[in-house]
Amino acid sequence: MGELFAFDLTPVQALIVIAIGYLLGSLPFGYLITRMAGLGDIRKMGSGNIGATNVLRTGKRHLAALTLLLDALKATFAVIICAKLYGTDAGLVAGAAAFIGHLFPIWLGFKGGKGVATYIGVLLGIAPAAVLIFAFVWLLVARLSRYSSLSALVATLVMPVALWIMDQPQASLVMAVLTIISWWRHKANIERLISGSESRIGDKG
Repeated sequence: MGELFAFDLTPVQALIVIAIGYLLGSLPFGYLITRMAGLGDIRKMGSGNIGATNVLRTGKRHLAALTLLLDALKATFAVIICAKLYGTDAGLVAGAAAFIGHLFPIWLGFKGGKGVATYIGVLLGIAPAAVLIFAFVWLLVARLSRYSSLSALVATLVMPVALWIMDQPQASLVMAVLTIISWWRHKANIERLISGSESRIGDKG
């Protein structure tokens, strides 16, 4: 059991991997893209979030799609780069660091997004097949409930179990931690879901 919680990295390697992952993850693409498009500071619009969902509230779907893609790929690149440098465990740690970087970017006073796209990017880097499971669960829940937040919550909850079944225990452990953090970041959404005040997909405003 002890091996499950051990990562094959020296302290120096761990610091390098965490730094690479965090710095890549902290790139605030939603903020940068909306700024460059002349839309102002995305943090002063809608929910104040820098993620793709809030970018979509500007009415610019192509910018939201680009934000989603880049927020995912920055984590994927972190996983791939560090796995090439020091092995699979390094990729897992880098992915987790990228996720934390997105949530708490140094460039924006440690106030970032909720991390769903970056979570998917980590999955893409460590277990591409799991992304299909995530997408299926997200789409199914979205179809039934029309709640984007609920879809993300359920999909992230399924991922550690799916990875364990896929015989990837280390990845399952890492994604379980990220799932807990993701739920914590969605606490306001959870409260609105419970009260029935959460916005549904397709609602205006």
